[in-house]
Amino acid sequence: MATNIKVEASAQKTSYIILWTLCGCHCFNDTFQSVIPAIFPLLKSELALSFFWIGLISTVFQFSSSIFQPLVGWYCDKHPMPYALTAAMCSTFFGIILLSQAGNYTLILLAVTFIGFGSAITHPEATRLAFLASGGRLGFAQSVFQVGGNAGAALGPLLVFFVVYSFGGGKQSSIIWFSLLSVAAILWSLPLSRWYVRRLKEQQEKPLAETKAASNTIRAANDNLPIAFTIFILLVLVFSKNLYTISISNFFTFYLMDKYGITEHSSQLFLFAFLFASAAGTLIGGSLGDKYGRRRIIWFSILGAAPLTLIMPLVNSIWATCALSMCAGAIMASAFPAIIIYAQELMPGKVGTVGGLFFGFSFGAGAIASSLLGILADYQSIGFVYNVCAYLPLIGLLTWYLPNVKR
Repeated sequence: MATNIKVEASAQKTSYIILWTLCGCHCFNDTFQSVIPAIFPLLKSELALSFFWIGLISTVFQFSSSIFQPLVGWYCDKHPMPYALTAAMCSTFFGIILLSQAGNYTLILLAVTFIGFGSAITHPEATRLAFLASGGRLGFAQSVFQVGGNAGAALGPLLVFFVVYSFGGGKQSSIIWFSLLSVAAILWSLPLSRWYVRRLKEQQEKPLAETKAASNTIRAANDNLPIAFTIFILLVLVFSKNLYTISISNFFTFYLMDKYGITEHSSQLFLFAFLFASAAGTLIGGSLGDKYGRRRIIWFSILGAAPLTLIMPLVNSIWATCALSMCAGAIMASAFPAIIIYAQELMPGKVGTVGGLFFGFSFGAGAIASSLLGILADYQSIGFVYNVCAYLPLIGLLTWYLPNVKR
């Protein structure tokens, strides 16, 4: 069934309605995810947590959303589950309710685990849907799908600003209002599931010859470098980008409060600005990858972002810090669709596996990094963490070893 999807992606016209609906579904999912780091200052003050315990919450959440993603992707390549997205949103719904009512640290960990499970199911299956609806415009389809996630990540802190701090008075119980949003997400996913069922039925009679030919062409272009090693390089690139994003998402508010003395309330707006810029970079990067090549976009994300991340810890203006973080976030995010499609071209017919592997690894690596960064912040300072993370984009110089993939 997975190989049929490869044929369908090139033979059908681009399904824009499905892609933007899928974008919305991804937006819902990642909005709930970004609520968790956005309420870290609230949890830290109410439960008297150290940075290590804050990092551990992120670790549990990231691991629950990462460990199962490659397995879900591998299984769905062989046995597609059209209603998986709806099931994922139901898991998130229970997690949001529990998070709003959790009175101790253990229940908070359980709540973020439910939300993580929802994410573990969403990403690999949604990646397959984006591929299926692409009509051959793989980078564009992947960027539309991913921009939904980035937009959701940006909306989370903004919604926390209004719902939890402004409307809810900074109380944990006000998080329950997000359960209404999760119900909307469940209803939003149903049309996608129905379309998926129809498309799978249409695919059952498609030939496999075209897919096998494409696979042979791609592999022939990379005989000089083992595909497994190329995938490893791509994973390292994702790790470097995601680790920097994690440092911003989880600790940017603390950094701004510590360095510039702004309020917890106001810091959410600067976090929103960074995440919004990342969403814009993702949308632009996918189309540029289709036009100019994946490898060139990956290079651009490194050479463009590294100078900005190195300068940011040195400036003493909150507005300059905000501007630099937005530009760096947009440039780094532009490469992620290119990396995913590059890997899919190396492993044709394994769309779900690639999606689960890269999204899962991204979250898993972020889980470990979050705890380590928390420990580093406890023993050094938040400013020290940002000085260290400023060098992470330079890991992207490994792009030199990536071959040019010819279709």
